[in-house]
Amino acid sequence: MHIGYTAEEDAFRAGVRAFLEESLPKDLSAKVKAGQKLGEDDFRGWQKILGKKGWLVPRWPVEHGGCGWTPAQVSIFDEEACFAGAPRVLPFGVHMIGPVLIEYGNEDQKARHLPGIVSGEVAWCQGFSEPGAGSDLASLKTAAVRDGDDYVVNGQKIWTSYAHFSDWMFCLVRTDPKAKKRQQGISFLLIDMKTPGITVRPIITTDGMHSVNEVFLEEVRVPAGNLVGEENQGWTYAKFLLGHERTGIARIGDSKAEFGRLLDIARKERKNGKPLIEDPLFSAKLARMEIELRALELTNLRMLSGGGDGSGLNGAFPSLLKVKGTEVQQRIAELQMEAVGAYALPWQQAAMDPAWNGETVGPDHAIPRVPNYLDRRKATIFGGSTEIQKTIISKTVMDQ
Repeated sequence: MHIGYTAEEDAFRAGVRAFLEESLPKDLSAKVKAGQKLGEDDFRGWQKILGKKGWLVPRWPVEHGGCGWTPAQVSIFDEEACFAGAPRVLPFGVHMIGPVLIEYGNEDQKARHLPGIVSGEVAWCQGFSEPGAGSDLASLKTAAVRDGDDYVVNGQKIWTSYAHFSDWMFCLVRTDPKAKKRQQGISFLLIDMKTPGITVRPIITTDGMHSVNEVFLEEVRVPAGNLVGEENQGWTYAKFLLGHERTGIARIGDSKAEFGRLLDIARKERKNGKPLIEDPLFSAKLARMEIELRALELTNLRMLSGGGDGSGLNGAFPSLLKVKGTEVQQRIAELQMEAVGAYALPWQQAAMDPAWNGETVGPDHAIPRVPNYLDRRKATIFGGSTEIQKTIISKTVMDQ
């Protein structure tokens, strides 16, 4: 089996680079590369640019707005966008609810919701986790009771990324509290975030950012037509969705871009009068990191090519990539911190805000290192913790 890129794929990469050079706003790219805070206009603006080009939902079937790209082309685009400093595409509409609606939604739901995702005009958030139901998602308690043509929803969601500027939320709710198994009795609802009874409360994380929220739902009336699929079958749709999410969480293109920044930092920082990259101990750490990153990339290419040796790993690829991908993200962030040393201090977090007018200490490349490190700590938890993913991998292999 050949693992690599063809001449046609190399030509496709050149076309992607040309598009990014022409269409990615330079100030936005600089903001991303500097590790500054990104707001609603940044995310929405870039997604609308991609939507206008027709490149926002490349993984989707062509009949629903997809590009008809091969998996390798999708990977190339993701990688080049990260290198260029493009904001990451928020996954909730593009990679999560969109595929669910294509697979399980009715024709009215597809016609109503898919065009807004394809164009980048409509933002979505994910109402899954609750204070008592994170990785153990089947413990969720948010209730939806049928009342005529509506469901009345009461409960609380937490860690809801970008709910503060989302138009819609796809939400898991319990519709049968007497179901014998916790996974049963759960339904999948689409909820307009402008519906009365919804309160969004910000959570400021340790990196100083506001990206996640608490969402409170009090007597929220949701039309029964917003039920995806069948009542009490939401767990099936959630598992389908999480398979898409976990593959994307590997963020290989982002890790390759961050590794490039790590190398650049190591060339600029000095130890004993020489560039840090020439220090034998640190260069050995860089070599180890590059090997792990390359192995991750090859594993992803193996999945994209449909390869495998019959060992049973194919079905576990999303979980495998999620585990290793997030570990690589964290290790690169750790090495970036180590490279800048004492300049990476938490009290410089405020300097990541474009409006910051105060003083900083040390080089500009040191400012985002602690916030980035702190942000990456959560990577092995969201989307299903590492422990959960390892269980999935072991069961998948042993069941073959």
